[in-house]
Formats: sequence, C-alpha cells, structure tokens
Amino acid sequence: MDPFLYVYGIGGTVFVVGLVYAARQGWVGGSGRPLRNLLGLLGVAFFFAALQGYQQYAPMTEHAPVPYRGGADHVLGGGLRGHPVDYAIVIAYFVVIVIVGTWFGRRQKTTKDFFFGGRRFSWWLIAFSLVATTVGSYSFVKYSNRGFAFGLSSSQSYLNDWIWLPLLVFGWLPIVYFRRLVSIPEYFGRRFDGRVRMAATICILVYLVGYVGVNLFTMGKVVNGLTGMPVFWAALVVAVVSASYVTSGGQTSVIMTDLLQGVMLLATGLLILYLGIDHMGGFDAFWGHLPRSHRLAFPNFNEDPGFPTVGIFWQDALANSAMFYFLNQGIMMRFMAARSLAHSRRAATITVVGLMTVAAAVVGGGGWVARALVHGGYLPEGVDAGDAFYVATELVSRPGVFGLVLAALTAALMSTVDTLITAVAAIAVNDVYKPYFASDATEEQMLRVARFTSVAVTLTGVALVPVFMQFDSIYAAHGAFTAAVTPPLVVTLLMSVFWRRYTAQAATLTLLGGLGLVILSIFIPALVTPFAQGVPAGEAADGFLAGMKQYKFMRACFGLAVSSVIGVVVTLLTKPEPEDKQQGLVWGRVPEALEAMRAEEKGEPRASAKPRRLATDELGLEGLPLVSLSPAVAEALAVTQGDRVFVTDARWWLGGLNAAHALVGSIDHEDGVGMGPSLWESVVSPRRTEHPVVVMRV
Repeated sequence: MDPFLYVYGIGGTVFVVGLVYAARQGWVGGSGRPLRNLLGLLGVAFFFAALQGYQQYAPMTEHAPVPYRGGADHVLGGGLRGHPVDYAIVIAYFVVIVIVGTWFGRRQKTTKDFFFGGRRFSWWLIAFSLVATTVGSYSFVKYSNRGFAFGLSSSQSYLNDWIWLPLLVFGWLPIVYFRRLVSIPEYFGRRFDGRVRMAATICILVYLVGYVGVNLFTMGKVVNGLTGMPVFWAALVVAVVSASYVTSGGQTSVIMTDLLQGVMLLATGLLILYLGIDHMGGFDAFWGHLPRSHRLAFPNFNEDPGFPTVGIFWQDALANSAMFYFLNQGIMMRFMAARSLAHSRRAATITVVGLMTVAAAVVGGGGWVARALVHGGYLPEGVDAGDAFYVATELVSRPGVFGLVLAALTAALMSTVDTLITAVAAIAVNDVYKPYFASDATEEQMLRVARFTSVAVTLTGVALVPVFMQFDSIYAAHGAFTAAVTPPLVVTLLMSVFWRRYTAQAATLTLLGGLGLVILSIFIPALVTPFAQGVPAGEAADGFLAGMKQYKFMRACFGLAVSSVIGVVVTLLTKPEPEDKQQGLVWGRVPEALEAMRAEEKGEPRASAKPRRLATDELGLEGLPLVSLSPAVAEALAVTQGDRVFVTDARWWLGGLNAAHALVGSIDHEDGVGMGPSLWESVVSPRRTEHPVVVMRV
C-alpha cells in the first residue's frame, strides 16, 4: 500500500466530512465569504499534500557518505554536557519564568479568572501559547530521536492536523464558546446526563494525569541526559518549579509564560537548524548528506513496528490529534480564554496551518542535523538515536548558545505540564468537587481546591514516572499511552457533537466499554491483530503491562474501531434523546452561535473613549461588571442598556492582558466610559489614566 495515498485517502475523507458539515450551515459555498472559506480550507489541504508529496516522490540527489573525520570526541561521552555559563543561563531562565508566571497571575479572584484568564486574550497570544503546549516536554528529544532514525517523516505527527480543521473551526469551537463550557465533562452532562458526565470525568482524568506522568518522565530523561541526575529526582525538581506559578496564577500565568516559552522554543529550534546547516557549509551540503530515505514524508507503510506510517497515522493523526484539539481540557481552556469566537477560530487556524508547520522543523531538526552530520563525516557511525539531539546540538553550538538550547528544553519541559496541571484542577473543581461535594461552594473555596489539586496532580505525575521508565524511549512511552486511552473519548465526543441520534446509553458504553476493550487488548494483544494491517506485534515487555509494548500504535486503530461499533449499535438499539437536550449542543442546533459567527465576521464595532473612574463596583448577569457609556459611544457601538461590551487598553500588542468583558449598565451624559474600581484596575494602567481605552460590542 502506498502510504501517501493511504494517509490522504482516509485523512481526506475526514476533511471532506468537515466541509459537508460546514456547507450545510452555509459556511462554505460558491460565492462571497463562503467561497473564500472553501478556497482557504482547500488551500490548506493542498499545501500539506504538495509539501509531503514532494518529500515522497520528487527525484533528489544524494552525496556520497564521508568517513568520520574526527573532531567530535568531546561531545560523544556521557556525563555533564556544556559549560558552567550554559547552566547559569538555564537557572536564570527558571527564575524569569517563575517571576513572569507569578506577576501576571496576580488578582485571581474567581475560578473564571483562574481557569480562563477572564476570557480576554487575543488570537495571536493564544496561538503562540498553544505552540508551547504542543511542543511539550517530550517533543525535542522524542522527535529528534525519530528524526535521526527516520528523517523528515518525524514531522508527520505535526503535519496531519489539517484533516480536523473544518470540524474544529466550524463545528466544535462554536459550541464550546457559546455554551460557555468550563470543562469537557460538563459538555457530556448537558448533552446527556450525570452518568455520562461521570464516565467522561474518569476517562479524561486518567488521560490527563497519565499525560502529566509521561511529561515528567521526559523531564527526568532530558535532565538525566544532560547532567546524569537520576530520572526520578530530576522529574521532581522541574515539576516543583512548574507547579509553583500555576498554583498561584492559573490560566493567566500559563498563557503568559507559554507565550514567552513558545517564542523561545521556535527561535531556538530554528537556531539549531541554522547552526547545523552552517556547520556543514550550507544548505546544499546539509540536504545532500541527508539520505534520500530520510527525506521521505512516509518512510514505510507497515514494515517497521517501531515507526510504521499506518500506525503513526491512526495513533497520531486520528486519535491523538482529535484528542488534542477536541478533548484536551487544557487546550479547550486556552480556546475559551480568547476574547471572542472569531479570535478562538483564528488562533486554531494559525496554529494548525502555520505554527505547527514551523514546530515540525523545530522539534525534529536536531535529529535531521545529527543524521546529516553522521553522513557527512562530522560524527561517527553508531551515535545512539536517544543522544542524537544532545550530541548534534553541543557540537554545532558554542558556550552560551548551548545554554539557550538548554533553556529552550526547559521551556519545553514546563510548557505542557503547566497546561495539564491547570486542566486537571478545572475538572476536579467543576466536575467533582462542586457537583458532588459542595454545590454551594464559594469562589474562595473553589480556588482553594483548584490550588490544592494543582499540587496533588503534580505529585501523582511524579509517582507515575517509574511506570513509564519501563519503555525503551520517550516516543514509545508516549505512543503506547495515548493509543490506549484516547480512542473511546474521541469516538464519544465526535458522535455526540455530529450525530443527533447518538444516545446517553451509547455514550456511556462507548466510553467504558471501549476503554475496557482497549485495556483488555494490553493483556491479550492478539485482539489487535485483525486491525494491525500487517504491522508486526513487536516484542512484549516484562512485567504486569507487558502487552502494552505490542501493537503500541495500532492499538489506536483497534480502539477507534471497537468504540465506533459500540456507539453505532447501542444508539440504534436505544431511544433517541429529546430534541430539547440537543439545542446548542449538537451541530446544526446552535442557532445563536451561527448568528453570532456571522455578526463577528462582519467586524467588531468599536469606539475610543476616555476612561473615568466610578466610586463603586456594580455587577450584572454572570457577575460581569457594569459600565456607564456616553451617548456618543453607545451610538457608535449601537448598544443599549444590558448589552455586552469588551473594554481594553488601546495597545493591541498587550493581547488583551489589560482588558475585561462588561455589561452596559447605563447611558448617561458624561463623556467616555465609566468603570468601577475593580474594572478600572483590570483595564487602566496607572500611567495611562488620561489615555483613551477601546470599547467593542460583543
């Protein structure tokens, strides 16, 4: 089977289904904005097809291999790498991140502030922070390992997200945003009932807490590779630093630190590529010494169980990418932190199309450089794939520059964990503590539980590190874990959102039955064999979970298939859900979202106005502060009393940091916009009391 045709055949089918859903709601079509949307989406698919098609089929020349010429012996040994100045830079970076996180996390008074940052951030800030979350603690070492062994194909995990774009921006995000969801389990509770919500809570917590463990395991592996510190204790040290600013500042701290870390990751990853190419004498030398087999988009279909295209596609492109964009509580909270649906959709699109493409080169580049250096004689044959990133980076870097690379690794270590910690805290508060233990809990009590949970999940993740230490590599540990737990969740959510007939009984059995069968396949790997599509099982590990290493990628295909069968069969055998329970929660039943999306695409009416401070705070619906507008501002925005507005500092580059949502409390004859003390502190900087602020109709 041709792997390119396989990926684009199945992936293209998912993409077309998304286009059909968008067309049925009038978002893609043959004229006007729908035509522009259609051409934009087709352009995205064509871009990735052209890029990967070139890698797969274009004729390319290859330089002859060069025997090792010496000069790299100093980077081949183990132990402490780099120089004292490099570690001074890393320590300084740790300090800066903690300061930034705690500074921007001030004034967290409500759970809305803690989990969603007040829903005030601009798309570009969300997008860059999403990159930092995606390029997680495992990414640099994991994908450099694969890049060294298999080349450019290590990027396929990042370049296959395009298949979900129509369903995400025109299907899921409108529901998430306009139903003001605070958690994924809450969606299932509204769509069905409390039993489905509890089942989803259990499954998602297993995923998130396990994911924390995977990332902390990676932390330990990275620090161990750099310093020789034992894996477990290294994971504990970095985990404590990550938890420190998350516990105090919540989502605002996460977004602001991840913005800094996202820029750091992209810049440093590209720097590694540049230094490697420069070390070899230019791009032609680098490209010529990258073997043709390492330039393929898809190196093999099913021959190598360690990296089969068919397995990577099912585990990464289908199960893991859908889990990431649709079900990962941390990512959903990031989208919900955007100031409007338009900004949320824009952040998702820029992330999938642009930043993920750059991230693919960033995380795999160290491995590509290492392979070219071996082929060109700058490194000897026999370099271990697990050490390729460290060896290549230290060889092409100078003291100080290597410290920046180590700081980027530190950023990668923390940027995913901080999101996961916040996500678990959100579910613990909104789906466990408040519904089952304290329905009348105050904001202060819920914040206390959120902070306690942040610490508890960090310690639990550290306790899971020894479990993942059983795997040979970070890539294997991550792949085996996600392939085992994501399929039932993915199937349940997609059927809930895009199939009106789907029932509560089917959702419960899909979640629990699908997860049970996937767990059973770990103990009886032969269950996966009919779904393996020729991929060898691989050798079993030792111990209680020995079967997890067998079919570690194709288990995702098995899980998606059996979960889908359960969902369809049980749905057809049970009574449909009442239509009133579907309103606003099933695509095609979101009229308010459709109208708001159309209004947003026409532009956000805005006006500049001088701020004036009111004596007291007044609150309206949803606890939003009330503002007083002059007649001129109200007329410019076409708003009346009770309408929702967004008040922000006029400096766009703050990304919504000094901003807040509010309700029009009154329209009086005083100039400008009147704000109570709390809103004033959120929007108006002490040195800008005479500068106009921007007011937008939401």
